[in-house]
Amino acid sequence: MDSRSTQNHRSKKSGGPNVGINPIEHILPDKPQQNAYIERYNRTVRGEWLSQYIFETIEEAQDQATEWLWTYNNERPNVGIGAITPAVKLETAA
Repeated sequence: MDSRSTQNHRSKKSGGPNVGINPIEHILPDKPQQNAYIERYNRTVRGEWLSQYIFETIEEAQDQATEWLWTYNNERPNVGIGAITPAVKLETAA
């Protein structure tokens, strides 16, 4: 199978240009002007979690991620939303 037939197979399978669907546009790395919320969150994750630990297994990383995310949403005040936690903000919005 040559590269062209592989390309066509992938396009048909994913619903690419052959069926009139626009390709997915990706955000370039480290371009906060393209998606500021995600880039800010990624910076926070790197600074407060990923750079603080050395993980031995995927399960250990997943457990630490779950614990950090719960703390981030339930215990850590966010200045951008009035120095309250995201969980409190969600409760008051409902």
